[in-house]
Amino acid sequence: MLEINNITKIYGEQRALDNVSFNVEAGEIVGLLGPNGAGKSTLMKIITCYVPPTEGDVVVCGNDIYDDSMAVRRCIGYLPEHNPLYLDMYVREFLLFVAGIYGLKDKRDRVEEMVKRVGLTPEVGKKIGQLSKGYRQRVGLAQALIHEPKVLILDEPTTGLDPNQLEEIRHLIRSAGKQKVVLLSTHIMQEVEAMCSRAIIINHGKIVSDDHMEHITSKQLTEKFHSLTK
Repeated sequence: MLEINNITKIYGEQRALDNVSFNVEAGEIVGLLGPNGAGKSTLMKIITCYVPPTEGDVVVCGNDIYDDSMAVRRCIGYLPEHNPLYLDMYVREFLLFVAGIYGLKDKRDRVEEMVKRVGLTPEVGKKIGQLSKGYRQRVGLAQALIHEPKVLILDEPTTGLDPNQLEEIRHLIRSAGKQKVVLLSTHIMQEVEAMCSRAIIINHGKIVSDDHMEHITSKQLTEKFHSLTK
Protein backbone atom coordinates (compact mmCIF):
# COMPACT_ATOMS: atom_id res chain seq x y z
CA MET A 1 0.00 0.00 0.00
CA LEU A 2 2.84 2.41 0.87
CA GLU A 3 6.40 1.82 -0.31
CA ILE A 4 9.26 4.17 0.63
CA ASN A 5 12.30 3.32 -1.47
CA ASN A 6 15.73 4.83 -0.68
CA ILE A 7 14.44 8.35 -0.15
CA THR A 8 17.07 11.07 0.21
CA LYS A 9 16.34 14.80 0.49
CA ILE A 10 19.10 17.40 0.43
CA TYR A 11 18.62 21.11 1.14
CA GLY A 12 21.84 22.90 0.26
CA GLU A 13 24.44 21.14 2.39
CA GLN A 14 21.87 19.60 4.77
CA ARG A 15 20.86 15.98 4.25
CA ALA A 16 17.34 16.06 5.72
CA LEU A 17 16.67 12.43 4.74
CA ASP A 18 19.34 9.84 4.07
CA ASN A 19 18.39 6.68 2.15
CA VAL A 20 15.13 5.99 4.02
CA SER A 21 13.22 2.82 3.10
CA PHE A 22 10.23 0.99 4.60
CA ASN A 23 6.83 -0.42 3.61
CA VAL A 24 3.47 -0.10 5.36
CA GLU A 25 0.51 -2.41 4.71
CA ALA A 26 -3.22 -1.82 5.15
CA GLY A 27 -4.27 -2.33 8.76
CA GLU A 28 -1.01 -0.97 10.16
CA ILE A 29 -0.74 2.19 12.23
CA VAL A 30 2.90 3.22 12.13
CA GLY A 31 4.28 5.84 14.47
CA LEU A 32 7.16 7.88 13.07
CA LEU A 33 9.12 8.99 16.11
CA GLY A 34 12.01 11.37 16.31
CA PRO A 35 13.31 14.61 17.80
CA ASN A 36 12.50 17.94 16.18
CA GLY A 37 14.41 18.25 12.92
CA ALA A 38 14.79 14.50 12.49
CA GLY A 39 13.15 14.51 9.04
CA LYS A 40 9.64 13.32 9.87
CA SER A 41 7.72 16.18 8.29
CA THR A 42 10.01 16.24 5.24
CA LEU A 43 9.28 12.57 4.60
CA MET A 44 5.54 13.17 4.88
CA LYS A 45 5.72 16.07 2.42
CA ILE A 46 7.50 13.81 -0.06
CA ILE A 47 4.93 11.01 0.33
CA THR A 48 2.09 13.48 -0.28
CA CYS A 49 3.82 15.05 -3.32
CA TYR A 50 4.27 18.47 -1.71
CA VAL A 51 8.04 18.35 -2.27
CA PRO A 52 10.10 16.03 -4.52
CA PRO A 53 12.87 13.84 -3.17
CA THR A 54 16.46 14.37 -4.26
CA GLU A 55 16.80 10.61 -4.76
CA GLY A 56 14.57 7.58 -4.32
CA ASP A 57 10.92 6.84 -4.98
CA VAL A 58 7.54 6.45 -3.25
CA VAL A 59 4.69 4.19 -4.41
CA VAL A 60 1.21 4.70 -2.95
CA CYS A 61 -1.52 2.16 -3.76
CA GLY A 62 0.47 1.12 -6.81
CA ASN A 63 0.93 4.70 -8.05
CA ASP A 64 4.37 6.23 -8.41
CA ILE A 65 4.91 9.82 -7.21
CA TYR A 66 6.76 10.65 -10.44
CA ASP A 67 4.46 8.95 -12.96
CA ASP A 68 1.05 9.81 -11.49
CA SER A 69 1.18 12.26 -8.59
CA MET A 70 -2.53 13.07 -8.93
CA ALA A 71 -3.47 9.43 -8.40
CA VAL A 72 -1.20 9.38 -5.35
CA ARG A 73 -2.94 12.45 -3.91
CA ARG A 74 -6.37 10.92 -4.44
CA CYS A 75 -5.31 7.90 -2.37
CA ILE A 76 -4.05 10.00 0.54
CA GLY A 77 -5.67 11.91 3.37
CA TYR A 78 -3.17 14.38 4.84
CA LEU A 79 -3.16 16.43 8.01
CA PRO A 80 0.00 18.61 8.06
CA GLU A 81 1.68 19.71 11.27
CA HIS A 82 0.50 23.29 10.75
CA ASN A 83 -3.14 22.64 9.97
CA PRO A 84 -4.02 24.88 6.96
CA LEU A 85 -7.64 26.06 7.23
CA TYR A 86 -9.71 28.92 5.85
CA LEU A 87 -10.50 30.74 9.07
CA ASP A 88 -13.30 32.88 7.58
CA MET A 89 -15.26 29.85 6.39
CA TYR A 90 -17.87 28.07 8.50
CA VAL A 91 -17.11 24.47 9.45
CA ARG A 92 -19.79 22.92 7.24
CA GLU A 93 -19.00 25.33 4.40
CA PHE A 94 -15.32 24.38 4.49
CA LEU A 95 -16.01 20.65 4.49
CA LEU A 96 -18.44 21.02 1.58
CA PHE A 97 -15.69 22.91 -0.26
CA VAL A 98 -13.22 20.06 0.35
CA ALA A 99 -15.79 17.45 -0.67
CA GLY A 100 -16.34 19.40 -3.89
CA ILE A 101 -12.61 19.39 -4.64
CA TYR A 102 -12.67 15.58 -4.45
CA GLY A 103 -15.79 15.47 -6.64
CA LEU A 104 -17.89 13.56 -4.12
CA LYS A 105 -21.41 13.02 -5.44
CA ASP A 106 -23.06 12.69 -2.02
CA LYS A 107 -21.05 15.50 -0.49
CA ARG A 108 -23.74 16.88 1.86
CA ASP A 109 -24.38 13.46 3.38
CA ARG A 110 -20.65 12.83 3.60
CA VAL A 111 -20.05 16.15 5.37
CA GLU A 112 -22.73 15.41 7.95
CA GLU A 113 -21.24 11.97 8.51
CA MET A 114 -17.77 13.44 9.09
CA VAL A 115 -19.11 16.16 11.41
CA LYS A 116 -20.55 13.46 13.66
CA ARG A 117 -17.59 11.13 13.27
CA VAL A 118 -14.98 13.61 14.50
CA GLY A 119 -17.21 15.26 17.11
CA LEU A 120 -17.77 18.63 15.43
CA THR A 121 -21.54 18.79 15.93
CA PRO A 122 -21.47 21.38 18.78
CA GLU A 123 -19.27 23.73 16.71
CA VAL A 124 -20.54 23.17 13.18
CA GLY A 125 -22.33 26.53 13.02
CA LYS A 126 -19.19 28.53 13.82
CA LYS A 127 -16.50 30.00 11.63
CA ILE A 128 -13.25 28.05 11.83
CA GLY A 129 -11.50 31.13 13.18
CA GLN A 130 -13.78 31.00 16.24
CA LEU A 131 -12.81 27.43 17.13
CA SER A 132 -10.34 26.31 19.78
CA LYS A 133 -7.13 24.68 18.61
CA GLY A 134 -8.52 21.26 19.46
CA TYR A 135 -11.63 21.74 17.34
CA ARG A 136 -9.57 23.13 14.48
CA GLN A 137 -7.59 19.90 14.63
CA ARG A 138 -10.86 17.96 14.33
CA VAL A 139 -11.73 19.98 11.22
CA GLY A 140 -8.33 19.04 9.80
CA LEU A 141 -8.97 15.37 10.50
CA ALA A 142 -12.41 15.61 8.90
CA GLN A 143 -10.97 17.04 5.68
CA ALA A 144 -8.29 14.34 5.64
CA LEU A 145 -10.89 11.56 5.97
CA ILE A 146 -13.78 12.95 3.94
CA HIS A 147 -12.91 11.15 0.68
CA GLU A 148 -12.23 7.81 2.44
CA PRO A 149 -8.55 7.64 1.51
CA LYS A 150 -6.69 4.34 1.61
CA VAL A 151 -3.63 6.01 3.15
CA LEU A 152 -3.78 8.49 6.03
CA ILE A 153 -0.75 10.71 6.73
CA LEU A 154 -0.97 12.58 10.04
CA ASP A 155 1.73 14.99 11.20
CA GLU A 156 1.41 15.58 14.97
CA PRO A 157 -2.37 14.84 14.85
CA THR A 158 -3.15 15.32 18.55
CA THR A 159 -1.48 18.70 19.02
CA GLY A 160 -3.57 21.05 21.17
CA LEU A 161 -6.18 18.52 22.28
CA ASP A 162 -7.43 18.37 25.85
CA PRO A 163 -7.51 14.93 27.60
CA ASN A 164 -11.12 14.18 26.59
CA GLN A 165 -10.56 15.21 22.98
CA LEU A 166 -7.30 13.27 22.97
CA GLU A 167 -8.96 9.94 23.69
CA GLU A 168 -11.71 10.58 21.14
CA ILE A 169 -9.22 11.37 18.38
CA ARG A 170 -7.06 8.38 19.32
CA HIS A 171 -10.15 6.18 18.98
CA LEU A 172 -10.90 7.71 15.59
CA ILE A 173 -7.34 7.04 14.35
CA ARG A 174 -7.38 3.48 15.69
CA SER A 175 -10.70 2.85 13.91
CA ALA A 176 -9.33 4.24 10.64
CA GLY A 177 -6.25 2.08 11.00
CA LYS A 178 -8.21 -1.17 10.88
CA GLN A 179 -8.55 -0.90 7.09
CA LYS A 180 -6.18 1.89 6.02
CA VAL A 181 -2.49 2.56 6.03
CA VAL A 182 -1.89 5.12 8.78
CA LEU A 183 1.45 6.88 9.19
CA LEU A 184 1.59 9.41 12.00
CA SER A 185 4.48 11.46 13.28
CA THR A 186 4.96 12.39 16.89
CA HIS A 187 7.62 13.00 19.50
CA ILE A 188 5.28 11.85 22.30
CA MET A 189 5.91 8.26 23.38
CA GLN A 190 2.42 7.83 24.85
CA GLU A 191 0.89 8.48 21.43
CA VAL A 192 2.76 5.54 19.93
CA GLU A 193 1.86 3.27 22.83
CA ALA A 194 -1.83 4.25 22.64
CA MET A 195 -2.35 3.98 18.88
CA CYS A 196 0.43 2.29 16.93
CA SER A 197 1.14 -1.29 15.94
CA ARG A 198 4.66 -0.38 14.84
CA ALA A 199 7.19 2.30 15.68
CA ILE A 200 9.90 3.70 13.40
CA ILE A 201 12.47 5.98 15.01
CA ILE A 202 14.22 8.46 12.73
CA ASN A 203 17.15 10.69 13.66
CA HIS A 204 19.26 13.01 11.51
CA GLY A 205 17.37 11.74 8.47
CA LYS A 206 18.12 8.05 9.05
CA ILE A 207 16.01 5.19 10.40
CA VAL A 208 17.65 3.97 13.60
CA SER A 209 14.91 1.57 14.74
CA ASP A 210 11.90 -0.19 13.20
CA ASP A 211 9.95 -2.52 15.52
CA HIS A 212 6.45 -3.92 15.85
CA MET A 213 5.06 -2.98 19.23
CA GLU A 214 4.44 -6.63 20.09
CA HIS A 215 8.18 -7.26 19.82
CA ILE A 216 9.40 -4.36 21.96
CA THR A 217 8.49 -3.15 25.44
CA SER A 218 7.49 0.43 26.12
CA LYS A 219 10.59 0.78 28.28
CA GLN A 220 12.89 -0.36 25.47
CA LEU A 221 11.24 1.99 22.99
CA THR A 222 11.48 4.90 25.42
CA GLU A 223 15.16 4.18 26.08
CA LYS A 224 15.89 4.09 22.33
CA PHE A 225 14.10 7.38 21.78
CA HIS A 226 15.64 9.22 24.72
CA SER A 227 19.13 8.07 23.78
CA LEU A 228 18.79 10.28 20.67
CA THR A 229 18.07 13.45 22.61
CA LYS A 230 21.01 13.27 25.00
